[in-house]
Amino acid sequence: QVQLVESGGGLAQAGGSLRLSCAASGRTFSNAVMGWFRQAPGEEREFVAAITGGGGNTYYADSVKGRFTISRDNAKNTVYLQMNSLKPEDTAVYYCAAQTGPAKILSGLRQLYNYWGQGTQVTVSS
Repeated sequence: QVQLVESGGGLAQAGGSLRLSCAASGRTFSNAVMGWFRQAPGEEREFVAAITGGGGNTYYADSVKGRFTISRDNAKNTVYLQMNSLKPEDTAVYYCAAQTGPAKILSGLRQLYNYWGQGTQVTVSS
């Protein structure tokens, strides 16, 4: 069982920065592919970024590439999303997700992630 708790959301101005954190419980964290997704009102949940268990490989949605950075600290059971050069279209609820199955694929497919946090709101004003 893995529990995920996001924090760090809030209000930012366009061009500003925020850092999201996702604290995980469970012994499988260091082996899990971790991902960040987001969902804006009236929209489907979309992939943002993912990172492998050891942190050596990352994958980003084109919309955030070059602006967002995903990282993890396995000693703290925490994954981060550093968001720079924020845009109003980044406004959404951001969710942390864990992929603990045997395949562990670095992917943006929601179906591969079997644990989800409750989400944290990010609002970017113009």
